[in-house]
Amino acid sequence: MIVLGIDASLRGTGLAVIEQKGSQVRARHWEVVKLPASAPHSDCLRAISERVDAILAAHRPDAAAVEGGFFFKNAKVAMVLGEVRGVTIASCALAGVPVFEYSPRKAKQNITGWGAAPKEQVARMVKTILGLDETPPNDATDALALALCHAQTNQGLIKNKPI
Repeated sequence: MIVLGIDASLRGTGLAVIEQKGSQVRARHWEVVKLPASAPHSDCLRAISERVDAILAAHRPDAAAVEGGFFFKNAKVAMVLGEVRGVTIASCALAGVPVFEYSPRKAKQNITGWGAAPKEQVARMVKTILGLDETPPNDATDALALALCHAQTNQGLIKNKPI
């Protein structure tokens, strides 16, 4: 199974691809789509969509995992995140890749065993699980954690349904 993990953000979207064969799992790709604060909103959405499209074409994932279950006090921040999620989900849908949603707590619990684990602990576990030589940037680590969460969640009898 090949899984694309997406940690959506307008200025720093994390994208990661893992491959699972039996009990073996490895990272195939990770990156952070960094966009300057001066870039127009629409240019950021286009750039994120183009990178997702390129990764979908290059790696042909079986599924994508996105972060969900957020509560925002600031409606504008929530709307912008929704737009970024929208372009990534649309790219996956156009490529025929089902998208699954995991709360940050679920991903952290899946990776570390504790849903309130700090980012540093999640990063160490992702690095260990995947046998990486270096720790990826935070947004890429979050995307890897989401992809791992999907791969591990969908091994057993209880399977998540696509959004």
